[in-house]
Amino acid sequence: MPDLLVAAAVSEAVENASAVRPLGSRGSRGEVAEGGPAELTPTATAVLAAIPAWWRAQASAAGLTGRWLDVEEAVDASPPVEVPLDPPLGDSWGSLTPEQVGAAYVEALTSATRARHGRHYTPPELAAHLWSMARKSLDLPPANQALPGLVRDPACGAGALLLPPLREHLHASFDVDPALTLAGLPSLIGGVDTDPAAIWVANVVLAAELLPTLARVPEGRRKSLPALAQVGDGLEVPEQEARVVVMNPPYGRVRLSTTERERYAHVLYGHANLYGLFMAAAVESLDAKGVLAALVPTSFTSGRYFSNLRTHLGRNASMSAVTFVEDRSGVFTSVLQETCLATFERRKRQKTRITSMGSTETTIATVKVQKTGDPWVLPRRSDDAPIAAAGSAMTDSLASLGWRASTGPLVWNRRTKDLHAKWGATRSHVIWAADLDGGELHRDPARDSMRYLALTAASDLKVMVLDKPAVLVQRTTAPEQSRRLVAAYLSTEALEARHGRVTVENHVNVLRPTVPDPVLTPEALTRVLATKTMDQVVRSISGSVALSAYELESIPLPRPNIVRTWNGLVGTALEAAISAAYRPEGS
Repeated sequence: MPDLLVAAAVSEAVENASAVRPLGSRGSRGEVAEGGPAELTPTATAVLAAIPAWWRAQASAAGLTGRWLDVEEAVDASPPVEVPLDPPLGDSWGSLTPEQVGAAYVEALTSATRARHGRHYTPPELAAHLWSMARKSLDLPPANQALPGLVRDPACGAGALLLPPLREHLHASFDVDPALTLAGLPSLIGGVDTDPAAIWVANVVLAAELLPTLARVPEGRRKSLPALAQVGDGLEVPEQEARVVVMNPPYGRVRLSTTERERYAHVLYGHANLYGLFMAAAVESLDAKGVLAALVPTSFTSGRYFSNLRTHLGRNASMSAVTFVEDRSGVFTSVLQETCLATFERRKRQKTRITSMGSTETTIATVKVQKTGDPWVLPRRSDDAPIAAAGSAMTDSLASLGWRASTGPLVWNRRTKDLHAKWGATRSHVIWAADLDGGELHRDPARDSMRYLALTAASDLKVMVLDKPAVLVQRTTAPEQSRRLVAAYLSTEALEARHGRVTVENHVNVLRPTVPDPVLTPEALTRVLATKTMDQVVRSISGSVALSAYELESIPLPRPNIVRTWNGLVGTALEAAISAAYRPEGS
């Protein structure tokens, strides 16, 4: 490949890798065992072809010569494609960090490949922070420490998460015979991934960290540097238990075979999400003192589909710390979904440390470890900590006190031909999320061109129509909205004004009573949901702009005799009563 073509391709990949990278969905595989190599674009192939030049620069900088300048001889790993024997790029590549090399490969893949196979590179800031959290869980002192056991990444990609622990171990082992240090690494650092190209990149960048150690080994005793990452399925049961599992696993729904569903039955509820499987498998692969440190969506803390996983984690690996990635500036601008870094320990812990991370790290609270399958109540701000602590101890919820939540059935873009601006005898008034803005049910003029749904399907009268009073709650709110909990009462009068029936769009949740005399009346429930304290409770359940029907039903409430007194309260009296219930005396 001509020098200029390689240089241009690598420059493009490195430039993209240096930009902000999304940490959103990492894709899924049709079957858990399915995977394999990523489809190599010309740019990705160019990056692989240029890696020998980068290796030569690193080896030369370490004072090595001869065979050690050739990556294929120096590292016990073979490239997935043919690379030039004489690297086409010179020493200018020496300025790239291992993280930039790994990111260059990932960013050179197509977006479809990255989504399908989970090829997204973890920013160095998050990799370093995740290892710092793991160190705290291991009770390691501040100074560099040799690794106390195997550190494994079961979805390692190009090796970003393994670099921080490897570097610490090498620094701590400087006074040890360098040959022994190198020989012992395969039992201390291990990566697995389904992509052979990513594995080769990982092995090269990890081996590059070993070059200064190799240079201290007498030439006659030098051996090829070990391959610390292997091609394979990270969900397979490993031969060796790990002291630490670090991971940024792939995300997305996945179909399971009968055997796989049986294996994971204890952590499944409904459909399987790939990252939940990786979390469960990681916990099971830890030794008795093991720690799981994972970068995952916050949905595992509250979503219905993760209820059994939460129960499993609570019984087998307590969450000792969680850092919410909140700041949308710098490298975090492109976080596509609410993300957190969490550590889970085999040892029994009583408390969970909660922090938030952006341009700086902020301490939020230390709360009691939560172990049930119910949504975990975790404050995102320090002033919410007392409320979250009180809520996490409550055993009642909206569901137990007589209310059921469901999501509005209308997915408008599936029924565009049936949406009209004018009412008709066979049409139903549509309620949109924007109609609830401000907590009052009104008619947003921006939706008037799609205000009525023609009831054309045989099931519409049963599925699409709501003809009884209910409490409506926005399911999604805009980031700039001051509240995450926005409710309005659909009264008998409101129904009559809308020809006696409505159709609720699916960005709205519907609360209906399940008993003739619920503890809270519909009117009182609407007022309760509008209070500041209840909004803080919801923010501690769901840190995102979305509030599912399950999370809504699960809002923790005090004992029924306390809640029933709220029916007769309004305004500041209601605010004070609810605040007192969630702020125990002295908090």
